[in-house]
Formats: sequence, structure tokens, C-alpha cells
Amino acid sequence: MQAAMTPHTMTVAQRLKDAFSIAFIALLLGIPMIGLTTTDEGGIGLRVLTRWPSLALFVALCFAGRLVLQGVRQALARRRARRPAKAPAQAGTSRTLTVVGWAGVGAALLLPIAFSDNRYVVDLATTVLIYVMLGWGLNVVVGLAGLLDLGYVAFYAVGAYTYALLSTQLGWSFWQALPVAGGIAAFFGVILGYPTLRLRGDYLAIVTLGFGEIIRLILVNWTGFSGGPNGISEIPRPGLFGYSFTPPGSDNSIADLLHVDYHPMQRLIFLYYLILVLALLTNLFVRGMRKLPTGRAWEAVREDEIACKALGINTTHIKLAAFAIGAMLGGFAGVFFAARQGFISPESFTFSESAIILAIVVLGGMGSQLGVVLASLVLVLLPELGRDFAQYRMLLFGAAMVLIMVWRPGGILAHRAPTLLYTGPKGDQA
Repeated sequence: MQAAMTPHTMTVAQRLKDAFSIAFIALLLGIPMIGLTTTDEGGIGLRVLTRWPSLALFVALCFAGRLVLQGVRQALARRRARRPAKAPAQAGTSRTLTVVGWAGVGAALLLPIAFSDNRYVVDLATTVLIYVMLGWGLNVVVGLAGLLDLGYVAFYAVGAYTYALLSTQLGWSFWQALPVAGGIAAFFGVILGYPTLRLRGDYLAIVTLGFGEIIRLILVNWTGFSGGPNGISEIPRPGLFGYSFTPPGSDNSIADLLHVDYHPMQRLIFLYYLILVLALLTNLFVRGMRKLPTGRAWEAVREDEIACKALGINTTHIKLAAFAIGAMLGGFAGVFFAARQGFISPESFTFSESAIILAIVVLGGMGSQLGVVLASLVLVLLPELGRDFAQYRMLLFGAAMVLIMVWRPGGILAHRAPTLLYTGPKGDQA
């Protein structure tokens, strides 16, 4: 049988044919996105204009980029073939990631001090940390337990609406509602997990997708409970030890307590440090769970569920624990989101949010804590950097995701040391 052709063994003619096929696909996709545009004719109507030179440039760039990519991949393959095999340096890699992680924590602590007058940077960093927390929660389900969840935003919504209702209807504070909202989200995680215990792969993904849509439709249509499309407004902001970040003269103003001048940035910086603390606690919790028997069982179920059953592991409890803990962490993030925004509506919890969170886990490297942080930075900052190219913003965003997956198919941090490493009686790795 003839060996299958790969990009590293293709001839020049085959490379040109492959590049032409990519250019043809780019042409088909580029006609409605780049080649055609509309303009307003003085209120009379819309007029369709053509931009064939821009389309031709786009197709030519795709053709040339494909050839360059093939050349780079071939050069890397030849370089790897000439390089002698090396033993995996797991200990050195782990130490390097630890140093990088601590450096990231230090930078996160100093960021509000360096940008104390820049509201945009602090707000953007807060958004990144929300997605980091959500990514770590979904990483328990997808990265560790190997259960594909496309409806994770439902638990995010449950946490947000739980706090919104408890605070506006019953007068609960942020700190009172936080554990309760996490518990309710975990309960919904068990509700989702129980009927999906026998499902795997695509079937599990479809069920979780349906669950997320059910939650969203309930929030949209049950107006007496959730406010419907109008959402819930005037959600109280979190305070510190009973004091709020409000102007002097207000009830329990922290500015009056400390006798300092009030500035709106004080509340934003407090919210930033609050989500930073919640994210760090989430990281410590997940890292601790991975070392426990339950966490090790998650990884075992991900690798081979049948073997786990043969060894006597209760896969039902293991899967339910993964869904519950992942949902609880998503609920905590939802509570903070509602408290930060002061207003929530079903439009904030659509499928696109689930897709972004799942992309963070996959792009970062499933099971990698630091990879989730790096992927969150990429997926949150890229759209912001593309604001100057409003027409092509999402096109650039999608192209960046494709390039990352081509460059690192296993994720940004595909390498991850095992949670426990068996050693022989003399301490040698077995």
C-alpha cells in the first residue's frame, strides 16, 4: 500500500496544488466577507459595492502563506529528525512553569498599582481573570475528567442569577450569597451529570449544549422569576467588612471610615483584587483536588473508563464530582460577574460564551492550569487589539485561533507532568 502523503513528504507539484486549493477556499469565503460591501445612499437605500483588489490580495496572501507554512513545517521536521533523542526533562519543565506562574502572580498583584489611573486596563484585567476562573472550572470537567461540556455557561448563569435574586429580593450580601450560589450551581451540575453518565463524546456534547440552551430559554421566558429579556438591575456591589466603596456621606462608606478622598477607581481596584483572590483560591483548590484520590480518578477515567471500572473505581461518583465541582466554580464566577456589572440579562449567557470558555481550555492545553491563563490572555486581548480593524476583527480572531492550533495542536502548554509519578524501590522512575 502507498504511504499516506504528509506535508513533509509532498512534492513541489503537490504543494502547489494544496496551496491552490486553500486559495480557492479563501476566494469562496472572501467574496461575501471582503469582496462585497454595502453603503448607505443618502437614506434612499443600500448600495452593493465591490472590492476585488482587496479580495485578490487576500487570496494571494492565503496562497503564499500556505506555501510558507509548508516550508516551515518541512524545515522543522528535518530539524527534529537530525536532533538526537533526549530524555524528557519533566522536573526542569515543572520548575520553569512554577517560576513563570509565580512571576505572573507578582505581575497581577502589581498591575493596579502600575495602572492606578487607567480604568480601561484594570477593567480588561478583571475580565481576563473572570475567564481564567471559568477556564479553571471547565478544566476540571474537560481537561481532567475528559467530559466534553458545551453548556458550561449555564452554571455561570445560575450563579449570577442566584446572587441577583438573593441580593435584590432578600437583601443578602455578596459574601452571604457566594457559598449558596456555588452550592446551587453544583446541584445543577449533578442534575446535568446524572442523566449523561452513559454518554460519551459527541452525544455528551449535544446533551450539555441542550442543557445550556434550556437554562437560557428559562431565563428569557420566565419573566416573573428572572425578569425575562429585561434582566435584573440594581444588583448591590460587594463591600469590605460591611463597608461600601461609595462617596463620603453615604451609608457605611469606607472613605468616611478611613478619612480618605473618594475616587471611583477605588471600587474598580477592589473588584480586581477580589476576583484575583477568588481565582487564586480556585487554582489552589483544583491543584489540591488533583492530588487527592478523586482527582487522580478523574485523570484515570479520562484515559480509560473501562479499565477504571475493572479496577473497581466508581465512575458514577467520579463523573458527578467533576460536574459538581466544575459547576460550583462557574457559579462563583457568575456571582462576581453579577456583582461587578450591577445588571445581568440572558444575553450575557449565550452559547458563544461556552464556546469561548471551551476554546480557552483547549487552546491552553487540556489539564494545564497555566495554559488556561495564557489562553485567556490571548482570547480576551486579541479582540481588544483588533478594535482598530473593526471590519476584520473577528476574522483576525479566528485566524489567530487556527494558527495556534496548527502551531500547537495539543495547546499552548501541551506538556503537563503527571500528578503522581510512580518510582521504584530505589527511587528510579518506573
